Amino acid sequence: MTRLHRRTFIVGGLAAVGAPMLSTSTANALAFPFTLGVASGEPTADGIVLWTRLAPRPLNADGLGGMPNTPVTVEWQVGIDQGFSQLAASGSATAVQASAHTVHVEVTGLQPDREYWYRFRADGHISQVGRARTAPAPGSGSALTMLFASCSHYETGYFTAYRRMAEERPDLILHLGDYIYEGAASARVRTHNPTAEISNLANYRVRHALYKMDVDLQAAHAAAPWAVVWDDHEVENNYANLVRNDQSPAGDFRARREAAYRAYFEHMPLRSAQAPVRENMQLYRRLQWGSLATFHMLDTRQYRDDQACGDGSKLCPEADAPNRTLTGTAQENWLLDGMGQHRGTWDLIGQQVFFAQKLAKADGTKSMDSWDGYTANRKRIQDGWQARGNTSTVVLTGDVHRSWAGNIMNNYASQDKVIGTELVTTSVSSDGDGNAADNGLSSLNPHVKHYRNLRGYVRTSITPTRMNVDFRTVDKVSVRDYPVKTDKSYVIEAGNPGLQAP
Repeated sequence: MTRLHRRTFIVGGLAAVGAPMLSTSTANALAFPFTLGVASGEPTADGIVLWTRLAPRPLNADGLGGMPNTPVTVEWQVGIDQGFSQLAASGSATAVQASAHTVHVEVTGLQPDREYWYRFRADGHISQVGRARTAPAPGSGSALTMLFASCSHYETGYFTAYRRMAEERPDLILHLGDYIYEGAASARVRTHNPTAEISNLANYRVRHALYKMDVDLQAAHAAAPWAVVWDDHEVENNYANLVRNDQSPAGDFRARREAAYRAYFEHMPLRSAQAPVRENMQLYRRLQWGSLATFHMLDTRQYRDDQACGDGSKLCPEADAPNRTLTGTAQENWLLDGMGQHRGTWDLIGQQVFFAQKLAKADGTKSMDSWDGYTANRKRIQDGWQARGNTSTVVLTGDVHRSWAGNIMNNYASQDKVIGTELVTTSVSSDGDGNAADNGLSSLNPHVKHYRNLRGYVRTSITPTRMNVDFRTVDKVSVRDYPVKTDKSYVIEAGNPGLQAP
């Protein structure tokens, strides 16, 4: 159990780096345990979640990180400055083997809309320092810099985009899925560990640890609080609910999903409310950024019907069946109820797969894994936000490894009315180096205004009157430390949905 001490005082003990707070007989019995860095997430107006994991040997095949089967006290501090001259909060938590010695601390009692710094100590070792910030108080909030990313495949490239995100020192980072990839090693830019496709708890833990060891990913986690949602590769490519995509590796898919969800929760800065129960995990949730923005974070994998017509891109009338759902009924109702509360100027829907219609062929061929495979569910949601008077809705999307931007239409056939905007981030590294010349737009989708095949992320600068959008791109991920540039920019005006030139 975490003990919280909400107070401010002149620092002693832990704040003096190297000052012993554990007895000399036990200090440094472990090798340095903070090999996976630190993270914060889920900011509120008075608090934040802090995360770390003790793992002196993070790639041990048993998934236990080289830790003994004993509880370990982990002390934590939240400072009002980077030097920890004063503390805003401090306390301790207990890391145990059953949760891979991970720590999730839900800190409260902080001041709204300000920066904090945090760190951990265990067995005489002090962690890296992370930067966090709290959300504005209800009824306030004049500006927000939010970055979002998705699809970071370890083998296909370096995580340079994460490094560049860290350098921007944003207020908030969203990750929209495919944080890890489950596949077997293929020895491209670098190699997966374990080398086989992962399907049990130990292997999912090792794969998460491999990704978390990446210094660029660690920098991004330490730079700002995150809000995360998964897509498919955190479990298995294109799975749907409890329907697996293929039969390899063999085994009980329910047990595999349970293992994947557990490892995901263990390695993310999430609240205890998101802790999985067997193969189920309550991941959809809302974050409030004062009166400026409401983030509706969706789960488009756990509750969906199986992809129609055998998945892939198809001409498939079954995709339009009125009872088909991507979100599940409960999540659909939750989303629309939240949008009807009008708690922020902007309604930002963080989710995984392409939302707007995107025809692949003139005959109506579309992707069955996207919202095009669940058109009735999409129409109910679009109709619902229109009925509730939401005029500043922006859908934030990942999954497709390309940058896209477009208008969400009331009717895609007639293109009669713009009712929202979709911003699609490219991948951090998935698909490897991009191709700047691959930038053509199909006349089949006139509501889509931007497309580019480069790696990167999206930067948004949000105020009560407008959102400035920059598609940030990295030309190469096959080499380390490539520069970032702004490839395309747009403006979205509050109350006036659709993309405009800056």
